[in-house]
Amino acid sequence: MPKKRKWTKKRIASYILLIFALLYAGIMLWQTYKPLPPGISYAGELHQVDDIEFLYDLTFSKTKSKKHYTSELRIFKEVFQMIEEAEQFIVADFFMMDDYYDEKEDFIQLADQLSQTLIEKKKENPNMPIVYITDPVNTGYDSYESEWFKNLKKAGVQVVYTDLEPLRDSTPIYSGIYRMLFQWIEFGGKNHFPNFLASEAPDVKFTSYLKMLNIKANHRKTLVTDQAALVTSSNPHAASSRHGNVAFKVKGPIQNDILESEEAVLQYSSGGKLPRVENLEEGTGPYEVQYVTESKVLKALVEDIEKTQKGDRIRMGMFYLSEQQVIQPLERAANRGVKVEMILDPNENSFGSKKSGLPNRPVVQELRENTDNKIDVRWYNTVIGQYHTKLVTIQTADMTFITNGSSNMTERTLRDYNLEANLRIIAPTDSELTNEINTYFDRLWDNEDALYTLDVEKYQSNLTFFQRGIYALQRWIKMTTY
Repeated sequence: MPKKRKWTKKRIASYILLIFALLYAGIMLWQTYKPLPPGISYAGELHQVDDIEFLYDLTFSKTKSKKHYTSELRIFKEVFQMIEEAEQFIVADFFMMDDYYDEKEDFIQLADQLSQTLIEKKKENPNMPIVYITDPVNTGYDSYESEWFKNLKKAGVQVVYTDLEPLRDSTPIYSGIYRMLFQWIEFGGKNHFPNFLASEAPDVKFTSYLKMLNIKANHRKTLVTDQAALVTSSNPHAASSRHGNVAFKVKGPIQNDILESEEAVLQYSSGGKLPRVENLEEGTGPYEVQYVTESKVLKALVEDIEKTQKGDRIRMGMFYLSEQQVIQPLERAANRGVKVEMILDPNENSFGSKKSGLPNRPVVQELRENTDNKIDVRWYNTVIGQYHTKLVTIQTADMTFITNGSSNMTERTLRDYNLEANLRIIAPTDSELTNEINTYFDRLWDNEDALYTLDVEKYQSNLTFFQRGIYALQRWIKMTTY
């Protein structure tokens, strides 16, 4: 008779460890690649439009000091105007809305202003549907109720917190443990831990930190009414109120494309439908515009970059750049004679806290090394706030391809982890819109009336071997905050 196996403690522990490892790997892979909710990762049709309005916010100084900075802020003035002009409905989707901050600066109370504008609109039009979709970061990930959204709900505005659980997990090493163990932990009673947003914000539960570390978000920034739509990189958030941002306002059938995409988030988060604009007709103007979300932003952008030839020009104003599927096409374009110019945030600070320069500084060094310095880079002079813009223009002899919205050029924003939203615009290179964008970019690049940008050596010379190593490790194990 065969000899029976002896079930020693060591053998039992080995089998338990093997089962745990297999379960961990299976959960990690599933949560990284599982199917997205219906309607997520959306690409609408290209629509002809007669006019597109270009808006931007800038904060700048004539020196490297913030003592005498100036702000030109247009985006939320337009948002408030759009709300006031709405006649049938309003649908908003903004990632972050609060007025908490620790810095001793003259920030603008955008959360107060936006919530009050919506409340007044609802009072004047009690039967008008107003829907506000947002991210649970505004509740400290289920630790407290936001005072701004509480007031909106009290006024009759439908507030929808996006359900992040059905979305894919962007940090697989952590998410495997989180899904197996941490997500089941519940703590009752009072909240005792300091808020990750600001010291004056309400305290949060320990479980909120566990959820936060499983990084994902509804990062969109859109507004749609029956009159027009606006897609931006800007949040109604006091500490972000002096950031550099860009927005485009459009009208026409694309309004319903945005509503269709937003309805997908609504349906899987809470259920329900959104209104549509009736009797919209295609325009006959010179511009084409398309609404793209999540990985469709990446797909369209790479296709547009790959169209470029020697003598064309790519200009980028960007907060974060780290996605290799964008970086490599940019390098190839530069090496075949395309002029590539970038204005990047130096990643020096985040809401008053010092940052290490990741990811932009090691990426710039990589770009310059791989193209023999053919790519021109300038750093935004961030005397206060951040250069939070996400604008790319790809200019050929006849047409200019533009993308702008919530999407940073990172893996988390472009690979179906976050919810993101951009407008893709195709404009004649000699059009008014293209000229406006070039005028904006030239102003910053050439420091026409202030010290907007700094030479690449300002920060690049300070890059350390340690910073490059941390960036490489973070990219490999996908443990980043960007």
